[in-house]
Amino acid sequence: MKTFFQSLFEYNHNVNRQLWEVMNAHADKTSEKAIRLYNHILNGHQIWNNRIEQRDAVPDVWYIHSLPVCRDLDLANYQHTLDIIRQFDLDDVIRHPKIKGKPFSKKISEVLFHVVNHSTYHRGQIATEFRQSGLEPVMTDFIFYERKGSE
Repeated sequence: MKTFFQSLFEYNHNVNRQLWEVMNAHADKTSEKAIRLYNHILNGHQIWNNRIEQRDAVPDVWYIHSLPVCRDLDLANYQHTLDIIRQFDLDDVIRHPKIKGKPFSKKISEVLFHVVNHSTYHRGQIATEFRQSGLEPVMTDFIFYERKGSE
């Protein structure tokens, strides 16, 4: 299972980097909403990594970073998640005193899956924003990413 999650987060990092490259190259055409969603993906990932390690869940999930900071944050999130995958039993349960006012507990594997699923959902929204701004959406499907790597 650890190998599968390592593969998922390699994919997650690579498609995030591709999005960053388009936004960086076409900052004039990239909508504020696309930037906001991209930051939300990265902030959410960082927050969940921190929760797994029982750290404070900062930053604010909607905080906007500069594009250079986004590039660095994506790499830091990826490396941090790989460390988590190596160091923790993915069947361990994390407990958080409250999320949206309710006590929370989930397996680390479920939290990691949520991070990837959450990112995928918002990348779909970014693809729509790209289309509306005249940019070609990035191909972010996992199966296409895997196929490209095996060619």
